[in-house]
Amino acid sequence: MRHTLIPGNDSLHGHFSPDLPPVLTIDPGDTVTYRTLDCWWSAGPYPGGPNRDRPRVAQHRPDHGHALIGPVAVRGARAGQTLAVRIDAITPATWGTTVAGGWPSVFNQRYGVQEQPVVHAWTLDPETMTGRNQHGHSVALRPFMGVLGMPPAEPGRHSTIPPRPYGGNLDCRDLTAGSTLLLPIPVDDALFSVGDGHAAQGDGEVGGTAIECPMDEVTLTFDVRDDFPVTGPVARTPDAWLTLGVGASLDDATFTALESMLTLMQRLHGLSRADAVALASIAVDVRVTQIVNQTVGAHAVLRDDALRFPHADSVGGRR
Repeated sequence: MRHTLIPGNDSLHGHFSPDLPPVLTIDPGDTVTYRTLDCWWSAGPYPGGPNRDRPRVAQHRPDHGHALIGPVAVRGARAGQTLAVRIDAITPATWGTTVAGGWPSVFNQRYGVQEQPVVHAWTLDPETMTGRNQHGHSVALRPFMGVLGMPPAEPGRHSTIPPRPYGGNLDCRDLTAGSTLLLPIPVDDALFSVGDGHAAQGDGEVGGTAIECPMDEVTLTFDVRDDFPVTGPVARTPDAWLTLGVGASLDDATFTALESMLTLMQRLHGLSRADAVALASIAVDVRVTQIVNQTVGAHAVLRDDALRFPHADSVGGRR
């Protein structure tokens, strides 16, 4: 079955909560195509400049975080299982925004730009996958969703800003079309939400924002798996395995990502722990996912061409 969700009074929300009623209930194997707002709930392009307010949709409230669409309930999903989210297509709208400086934060203080706000307004071309800002800078687009995830099991409202083991504001630039994200399910029915479209972003998202943009199409296919337990986000991209870690420090996030990668290598290839560590030291790259979302993120990457194993990856073939 295929379903469609668009921004509206029922589907838009600015927090995670297990108490939010689902706007749609689907079966495992179903596909949902979304249209999403940008993270700021913008109703149109924002050029910045003095005395210019950002236009926002009517559903925005001052206490809202990212503009999310959902929640989607997956029938039969139970806490402790794994939700597989296949990213089939992502198409950005024709405009986006990057802001930097101008607000108090640890990173802006280190950069010395707390009092120096800038806005880059981008024109995006989904056909050529290029973007150009008002200064003439151009970039290749690599669209992905910053927020994909489920609420904590604890009742009440939970911020959309920090990433969590069951997803949320991961801001991982490798989760592009053709990838599958695997997440531990924290609540029955999963209650999955998505938002925070990024047309392009560097690892780290060092200024605090990417090219934040609406998405004209985000198509996701959902499955529930009992055969692939995970304790945090794991992704299969077209050419690699990724394991993501979040934590209070980059050390914590990095070792969480590596713990997950070592476990994955042992599971897929029948390695001892020590052999997994030895091979990871040769073939696994550790990268900074983001450093700007209160809880920082790191991810470990094992590319398909980095290491040859003597037997086929039977689990990886199921994406």
